[in-house]
Amino acid sequence: MLESVLARRGVSWKVKLSVKGAVSVGIIALAVLLPQLVHLAAGQAGGVQWLPMYLPVLLGGCLLGTWWGLGVGLASPLVSFAITSALGEAMPAAARLPFMMAELAVFAAVAGLFSKKIVQNGWLAFPAVLLAQVAGRAFFLLLVTIFQGFVPFTPAMIWSQIQSGLLGMLLQAVLVPFIVMGLRTLICREKDND
Repeated sequence: MLESVLARRGVSWKVKLSVKGAVSVGIIALAVLLPQLVHLAAGQAGGVQWLPMYLPVLLGGCLLGTWWGLGVGLASPLVSFAITSALGEAMPAAARLPFMMAELAVFAAVAGLFSKKIVQNGWLAFPAVLLAQVAGRAFFLLLVTIFQGFVPFTPAMIWSQIQSGLLGMLLQAVLVPFIVMGLRTLICREKDND
């Protein structure tokens, strides 16, 4: 979405890079902070139920497009792991980190496929988020199935966590598109006022 808006405004590649970089950093920061807040308020079970890191990553995919979204999806759990490890309790856990990086990369990349079309029709954020959620969770489950002999969790355990997180996924499937549509409206209004 941002790429299309910036291209319409005829900004230089340096400005595009700066804007997308700043938005990416903000989204990654939110993806690190939001889980901390949810874990403080609702404990570890709250993280599994509300999936707080997913919301910023889905937002990043819709706003930034496939490639920048992919970067945000990969970086968010990695940055969270690095910061929280330094503070004493790694989130996500080391064994889960590569799987979560892969899952969130798929989330953002799939949502990013819709990014240019969302500028034209904000309602496309709904299928973008839903397809991203299904693809990301399915990819995570597939990876765990493939590597189950090498990791401390099983497909049944992950399937149970997916079921526990359905309420969070549903909330995000509504909330993220409305946030994206709101941002789209603001960006388009600014463009019209120029």
